[in-house]
Amino acid sequence: MSAQTKARPLFDPPIVRRAIVDSFKKLDPRHQVRNPVMFTVFVGSLLTTGLWFQALVSVGEAPAAFIFGISVWLWFTVLFANFAEAMAEGRGKAQADSLRQARRDVSANKLAEPRHGAASQKVSASALRKADVVLVSAGEQVPADGEVIEGVASVDESAITGESAPVIRESGGDRSSVTGGTRVLSDWLIVRISANPGETFLDRMISLVEGAKRQKTPNEIALNILLAAMTIIFLMACVTLLPFSIYSVDAAGQGSPITVTVLVALLVCLIPTTIGGLLSAIGIAGMDRMIQANVIAMSGRAVEAAGDVDVLLLDKTGTITLGNRQAVEFVPVDGVEVGSLADAAQIASLADETPEGRSVVVLAKEKYGLRGRNIHDLHATFVPFTAQTRISGVDIDGKQIRKGAAEAIEQFVGERGGRYPAELKQQVEEIARRGGTPLVVAENDRPLGVIYLKDIVKGGIRERFAELRRMGIKTVMITGDNPLTAAAIAAEAGVDDFLAQATPEAKLKMIREYQAGGRLVAMTGDGTNDSPALAQADVAVAMNSGTQAAKEAGNMVDLDSNPTKLIEIVEIGKQLLMTRGALTTFSIANDVAKYFAIIPAAFATTYPVLNRLNIMHLGPSTAILSAVIFNALIIVLLIPLALRGVRYRAVGAATLLRDNLLIYGLGGLIVPFIGIKLVDLALVALQLT
Repeated sequence: MSAQTKARPLFDPPIVRRAIVDSFKKLDPRHQVRNPVMFTVFVGSLLTTGLWFQALVSVGEAPAAFIFGISVWLWFTVLFANFAEAMAEGRGKAQADSLRQARRDVSANKLAEPRHGAASQKVSASALRKADVVLVSAGEQVPADGEVIEGVASVDESAITGESAPVIRESGGDRSSVTGGTRVLSDWLIVRISANPGETFLDRMISLVEGAKRQKTPNEIALNILLAAMTIIFLMACVTLLPFSIYSVDAAGQGSPITVTVLVALLVCLIPTTIGGLLSAIGIAGMDRMIQANVIAMSGRAVEAAGDVDVLLLDKTGTITLGNRQAVEFVPVDGVEVGSLADAAQIASLADETPEGRSVVVLAKEKYGLRGRNIHDLHATFVPFTAQTRISGVDIDGKQIRKGAAEAIEQFVGERGGRYPAELKQQVEEIARRGGTPLVVAENDRPLGVIYLKDIVKGGIRERFAELRRMGIKTVMITGDNPLTAAAIAAEAGVDDFLAQATPEAKLKMIREYQAGGRLVAMTGDGTNDSPALAQADVAVAMNSGTQAAKEAGNMVDLDSNPTKLIEIVEIGKQLLMTRGALTTFSIANDVAKYFAIIPAAFATTYPVLNRLNIMHLGPSTAILSAVIFNALIIVLLIPLALRGVRYRAVGAATLLRDNLLIYGLGGLIVPFIGIKLVDLALVALQLT
């Protein structure tokens, strides 16, 4: 997905042209019948068109010009609803077209054995099947989705993510997944294919953004049922009005019975055509906004669930904190000069290329004036960090200088006959309590002190969590840190709860406990060990850089692989629900004005007292047509709001309901009175009466 696609204007001319054509294609009754409200308008349009033809060839129930005007605007009502849906779909189709440019049939080097140097043969990418193994060298395109089983290389994923910066893909980690259509820039990769043709991630993206596989969400289905029920009620009411009108005319001895054309106009104006015409567009636009955020939602249900989420599980590293711990202080034990500790820590970190190791060297240089040294001039033997030893350091001039986890250094000192002072244990606990990571430094059998590494909490994250709390969403930080460190960072960041020393089993257990309490849970993950929790979560966002197992377990994929995107995803989901609720409120409220327009015009000849309801002072020959025209035009005027969504604000459910009733409920009452009167004035001015 290109950056240009993401920035596409709302009414892009090519999309508008395609939407106009699609609006007429959607007049197919097989399509119309899927929407009960608009199908009713469609049938009413056919009926009034037939009555117009009858009025042309013989005496009609009403003047042919009046019936023609009503018929035309009823057809416009259907077409405008089709146009709204086609505009939402058109944006997805435009994105799909740009995605197709990244999908082309290329040749692949299929290997006979899964190892570098094995015999290979050139085959078409379309001939590859799941479990085949291919070699992709620098400058070649990855032929299909797969997992890297050997090699490490720089990969250009701009065709998928829109980001030009290359990423590293390698075997054996959480960054082993590659996507068909990306390009290897350096070195080589051996890839085991994980998808058959037509089932790749790119294929799924194309079908999803086109809307080909869009299914109505549970809330959308429930709202459709409600709208259908309201339509049936109004239909039964309008059907009974014809015999009632005939009886009233006979009983009153004045007036004329209501015509079928007027009844159809009344029915169309009273049923919730506004939300009925825009409902599908709102759902499609919600998925489109996810795509604009570089998130692929596997279904509309996932987008909707994001709006209902009330528990967020967030990884600490990269989401709440910057992820690169920085050395901020050297804390020596009694009897050791701080300069000696800084010198030993710097020497032990010279070969450490991690951000933490480099920050130790910089701190010693800037705070204590220890110049950087050339590691080759020291003639030292460097000891790399391993997960088993949990320490690293250097052997130099007969000295063994080590830095690492407190328990590992305590064991290192004890094995050499040294004593690990209680004071040092207190310093380690104090740093952990403050939310830092303690690294103990020792020289032979003598502990020197502690390096205080601080995990920096991201700026503004506390305010974001406060907003989520106001919306009733609970935030839970997940970390592998010990409980003391986790508690300190959780307090600084402002999260509601935390899970320390998190394991896959612990994450899964926590999600199930929240769900058992009736909560909806969202989380992110990128590794195979995250798959069980992702599969269990209601909204599961897998990182595009993660493993294939994680992407299969999730119901969303973040192409940017940004863990903080989860907060934005929830906001987009909330915006979808807010938009649907706001326009439903407006649609139901704006029916009131149409009563005051049509009822007096339809029945005042029989019951003159009803003229008191004509508070808009509409002309008897333009009142009904004005209401029908406004009913059609309001759909067009609300298309931008349906596609963009109402403005998102972090407020609670009670405040949101109040604002909806005030803005869209009250607006839905007032706007139609003004709109219908303006249309009436225009009709009179143009002498279309």
